[in-house]
Amino acid sequence: MSLIVRPVVGCRAKITALGTSVPAEVITNQDLEKMVETNDQWIVERTGIHTRHKLAEGQGVSDICADAAKKCLAARGIGPEELDVIVVGTVTPDMMFPATACLVQHKIGATHTWGFDVSGGCSGFVYALQAGLGLVESGRYKKVLVCGADANTRMTDYTDRTTCVLFGDGGGAVLLEPCQEDEIGFIDAVNEIDGAGGVSLNLPAGGSLHPASHETVDKKMHYIHQDGPAVYKFAVRKMAEATLKLLERNGVKGSELGCFIPHQANKRIITSTADRIGMDLDRVIINIGKYGNTSAGTIPLAMETAIEEGKLKKGDLVLLAAVGAGFTVGTALLRWEI
Repeated sequence: MSLIVRPVVGCRAKITALGTSVPAEVITNQDLEKMVETNDQWIVERTGIHTRHKLAEGQGVSDICADAAKKCLAARGIGPEELDVIVVGTVTPDMMFPATACLVQHKIGATHTWGFDVSGGCSGFVYALQAGLGLVESGRYKKVLVCGADANTRMTDYTDRTTCVLFGDGGGAVLLEPCQEDEIGFIDAVNEIDGAGGVSLNLPAGGSLHPASHETVDKKMHYIHQDGPAVYKFAVRKMAEATLKLLERNGVKGSELGCFIPHQANKRIITSTADRIGMDLDRVIINIGKYGNTSAGTIPLAMETAIEEGKLKKGDLVLLAAVGAGFTVGTALLRWEI
């Protein structure tokens, strides 16, 4: 392997800790059979999903992030007062404002930090990572908490069988810190947006274009709207294109990766991408069956699955990849240093 490690302006950055969180309530395919015209076999064959989690009433995405953040900090053995910045990737914030990062900061007691949210759809965690990396690599910040979480069940129409079977709630948080002299950490990334895809996957109302009204509620404009075939076609093509581009320009073959951690939107999209980059499925993390599509939460949750299954170890070369509403495309190549 002729790995090309690109220089950074300040210092290299790495992940030093991970924490995840999912709500206690579980929605099974059998539960959905009682709510909408569908069945377990249909769902599993088309998506690979068996169960998904649902956020409790009275809670928001900030609660998922705060729980994950506390676990992440505990794993690192530090307190919240040591954090410099909090970056949250989500498209289902507790409210339009303040930013979810502000709510997380208050809930975990991070008294010496600032932060902001990143909206990247299902690429939200990867995009938030890029923002956090830039802050660490600048040399100005030493400890940046990056959260990725969504509560899509809040935005799901449970009379629409094409979307309600897909989404669940959950997420995670990682801590970014400077690398030591002998460490590599994050190596490179390929990111892209294509706004022409906005019509294919969106939540039409609630913003400045269509503020909430009786009309927007009656027309179900506050639910996820998706053109499934268009999204699927774009995701299959772009996840493969972006990952191949990233690997090729860094002198890495898919067979040389220790682990591939993709966004968990559809099992067929994942296996298609793995095939294109030449990776054996035993090194591809797939946990969509357990959690469904948690949008910005899928990759940190998949990181935990990879660790639990013994597929993510110190020194491994790791590939992250996601495609989401926007359309957005996000990938990252890193050396796992924990």
